[in-house]
Amino acid sequence: MAQQDTDQQHAGVLPVDDEGYVIDTEDCEKREAQWRECGTSRPITVVGNPVLHKECKDVTDFGEEFQQLVADMFASQRTAEGVGLAANQIGVDLKVFVYDCPDDEGVRHVGVVCNPKLVELPAERRRLDDSSEGCLSVPTAYAPLARPDYAEVTGQDEKGNPIRVRGTGYFARCLQHETDHLYGYLYIDRLSKRERKAALKQMAENEPRYPVVAND
Repeated sequence: MAQQDTDQQHAGVLPVDDEGYVIDTEDCEKREAQWRECGTSRPITVVGNPVLHKECKDVTDFGEEFQQLVADMFASQRTAEGVGLAANQIGVDLKVFVYDCPDDEGVRHVGVVCNPKLVELPAERRRLDDSSEGCLSVPTAYAPLARPDYAEVTGQDEKGNPIRVRGTGYFARCLQHETDHLYGYLYIDRLSKRERKAALKQMAENEPRYPVVAND
């Protein structure tokens, strides 16, 4: 069983380390550019849009149309100057996110995760980081939010191969944030009512720096 899993990992798009986690830190500039240059930037959906507030559908078709979606997501992420983007943030009801995110050591990570599931950490590994968090779908608003400073996600790559991704610090926050999106949660949903109200007020008082889809 374990050996079979390892063989499947090595058949994936990205190489893996000795523990079976993807190595997403190599050729980042080239890989991101290849995706982005094939894509078309789309406007970002914002809080209140129904697609952001429900669990997305699993990705089951990894064909040409899906590959174009991933390219569009990388293009949209770059336009919005984000570090992660979930499909429902451009209005698509599918469980996939892309990322181009540094960790706390400044190491860049670039990749694609489909059908992600966060690995539950044992209590002894749950060290919380209460740094500030923001979201492209809640433009211009930021608030402190405690999350574990280490995260693991299982899922599939853009071709459907099983993958495992792990991260620390800021990148761990990104993995958790983007996975939340695909299950219908925004980071402001994890805030107190007062903090959520304050974040929405920040959003209302400022103009986003990238195109957004206005809610009717």
